Amino acid sequence: MALPNPLLPAIHHVALICSDYARSKAFYSETLGLRIVHEAYRRERDSWKLDLEVSPGVQLELFSFPAPPPRPSRPEAQGLRHLAFAVPEVEATIAELQRRGVTCEPVRVDEYTGRRFTFFADPDGLPIELYEQGARSSA
Repeated sequence: MALPNPLLPAIHHVALICSDYARSKAFYSETLGLRIVHEAYRRERDSWKLDLEVSPGVQLELFSFPAPPPRPSRPEAQGLRHLAFAVPEVEATIAELQRRGVTCEPVRVDEYTGRRFTFFADPDGLPIELYEQGARSSA
């Protein structure tokens, strides 16, 4: 059997551990509008697991655990730095997020690609990036 090129052709899911399951579930499913695929309580771990669809074939897994340690720092700790979502237009997405009560940082331009981007935070302070996939910026 031939291996695909590249060896890892797509991300299936990203897993997050939250401090307040109900708050994070509402943020990702209601505020950000990710579709709930499956939710389960794992009694042996006293843990909830929520599968959310980002796009077809790509999921965000949200976990709760009793007393998880906080994130060491933002954003330069080892490990996951941030999540980035592709959006057609950064400003339109920012406007909708603001309408939903989410504050975004000022828009910046990627010096290598010319694409616009910004960040906002989830309920636990995890940085989330919006990266514009539309036409290249003239800046």
